[in-house]
Amino acid sequence: MRTLSVIVPVMDERDNIEPLYRAVQESLRESFDWEVVYVDDGSTDGTFEELIKLAALDVRVKVVRLRRNFGQAAAMQAGIDASAGELVVTIDGDLQNDPADIPLLVAKLDEGYDMVLGQRAKRQDSMIIRKVPSFLANWLIRKVTKIPFKDFGCTLRVIKSDVARNLRIYGEMHRFIPVLAGNIGSRMTQIPVRHHPRTAGKSKYGIGRTGRVLLDLLTIKFFSGYLTRPMHFMGGLGMFFFGMSFLSLLATLGMKLAIDFDMTGNPLLLLSVMLGMVGIQLLSMGLLGEVMMRTYYESQDKRPYVVRESRNLNNGEPNRDQLAA
Repeated sequence: MRTLSVIVPVMDERDNIEPLYRAVQESLRESFDWEVVYVDDGSTDGTFEELIKLAALDVRVKVVRLRRNFGQAAAMQAGIDASAGELVVTIDGDLQNDPADIPLLVAKLDEGYDMVLGQRAKRQDSMIIRKVPSFLANWLIRKVTKIPFKDFGCTLRVIKSDVARNLRIYGEMHRFIPVLAGNIGSRMTQIPVRHHPRTAGKSKYGIGRTGRVLLDLLTIKFFSGYLTRPMHFMGGLGMFFFGMSFLSLLATLGMKLAIDFDMTGNPLLLLSVMLGMVGIQLLSMGLLGEVMMRTYYESQDKRPYVVRESRNLNNGEPNRDQLAA
C-alpha cells in the first residue's frame, strides 16, 4: 500500500486541528498508509497544545514547531523535510480544502504525472478581497511563466516525493511551487477540487499581498531562466542601455553637423552619458551576480527555518532546539 505524507502548515488554527485530522483519517484510511505532518508556524492561540494531544494519541501525527513565524513557504519546506511518504500532499489547515479530494488527485497522478494541483471550483471567498486579486495574479503568472494553470493559489496538491524533496521553497514562493517544479522538468496537470467557506479562525491573507506577488513573480522569472547565468540577464539590460547611449550620442553628433547645434547644451549628450553609466552598472551587477551564483552553489545547503521542538519524528521523543542545516 502506498504511503502519503500530508503536510499542513498552521498558524493560529486551534479549532481546525482535530477536525482536519479526522477528515484526513476518514478520507485516506481505506486506500493508503498515511501520516500527517503539522507545522506550527509560530502560533500563539493554543494550536501547539492541540497538536501535542493529537500526537500523543496517534503516532502518524508528526508535529514540527518552528521558533517563530517564518511564513507559509518555510513551514511547507519544514513539513516536506520531515515527511517520509512516497507521495507528498500539501493542504491548508483552515478546512477550506477538502481532504476527500486527495484520492482523486492521487488517481490523476497515476496517469503519469509528477504533480497534480487542485483548482478551486466555486471558490468560497470574498469577491473583492480574495477572488479579484487572485484572478489578476493568476492571469499575470500564466503570462509570465507560460504555465497554463488557472489557479496557482490552491494549496491542495499531490507531489511525488522525489520532486518535492528537490524543491527549495524560500520567502513566499509557496504559490510558485508549480513553477519551481516545472524548472526541474516535472510533468504537471490541474483538476477541479472542492472549496469550502472558513468556519473557524481568521484568514491570514488579504489584498495587501498583491504587491508581494508581483515582486515574487519577478524573482521567480529570474530564478527560472537566469539563476545560473545572471550575466545574461543583467548584461543584456546593460547592452540595451549601452545601445541607447550610442544612439543618443549619434543624434547629438548629427544635430551638431546638420544644424550646428551646441553639443554641450544638448540634453541628448547628458542622456547618452547617463545611459552609459547605467549600462556599466548593470554589467558590473551581472559580474557580481556570477560570483554570488558560484558561491551559492558551492556553499552549504541551509534551510530557511529553525525548529524549536517536534513530536513523533524520532520514536515519538521530543527533539528540542534543532537547527536545520
